[in-house]
Amino acid sequence: MKVIVPVKRVPDTATDKKLETDMTVDRDGVESVLCPVNEFSIEEAVRLKESMGAEVKALVVGPASAQSIVRKALSYGLDGAIQVTDDAVSGSDAIATARIIAAALQQEGFDLVIMGGQSTDARTSIVPAAVAEILGVPSLTYARKLEIDGDKVTVHRESEDGWHVIESSLPAVVSVVEAINEPRYPSFKGIMAAKSKPLDTKTVADLGIDAASVGMDNSPSQITAAQPPPPKGAGQKVEDDGTGAVGAKALADFLQQRKLI
Repeated sequence: MKVIVPVKRVPDTATDKKLETDMTVDRDGVESVLCPVNEFSIEEAVRLKESMGAEVKALVVGPASAQSIVRKALSYGLDGAIQVTDDAVSGSDAIATARIIAAALQQEGFDLVIMGGQSTDARTSIVPAAVAEILGVPSLTYARKLEIDGDKVTVHRESEDGWHVIESSLPAVVSVVEAINEPRYPSFKGIMAAKSKPLDTKTVADLGIDAASVGMDNSPSQITAAQPPPPKGAGQKVEDDGTGAVGAKALADFLQQRKLI
């Protein structure tokens, strides 16, 4: 069984972010990390490797400087990685990125793709389903539990009205939520081994992709303007009389004014 885990280099969520003049995120001016959501998809893939002997690889779309992120992903116990590095992909939106990922997956071959539900720098939640649509394979989203039985994949999805159990044949694309597992920490042995694990670098031409279909200028969505978030207000302070009645009424009035109750 062959499992591919797409991962992403993102700005550290603890740092202040800014946009370049072309409306792309400044990724070189801040510390970049492996997307924290990817740790859950990686953990699920490594568990399949341990329980089923699956071959597990990471896939990243990013510049040469993203190689450190690839090695971080490999340190969790993955077998190897594919990195798509090409100036033509810079600024690609979710759909254009999905085209690149889908082309790399199609060329590599796979039984199962495990992705995080969203990245911390974009949070569109579009890419997993878009990749599946382009590849013409089933998309199983928001998985909180993942099971493999032969050529069948089953995911358990939690919703407001209970649990949904969804089954599909393989190959398929699954996106997971953070509640699916508890990611392990890379061991020292894993960190050292990651430095020598195979990394296959490709360009869009290697994938058979027309450069005119990816990149910022060729993406379906375009950013025309952006503004920084407004500063936080001082808020409203309520002084209670000690009985709780004043505070409770103020809270109820606040929620009613905003049509929350």
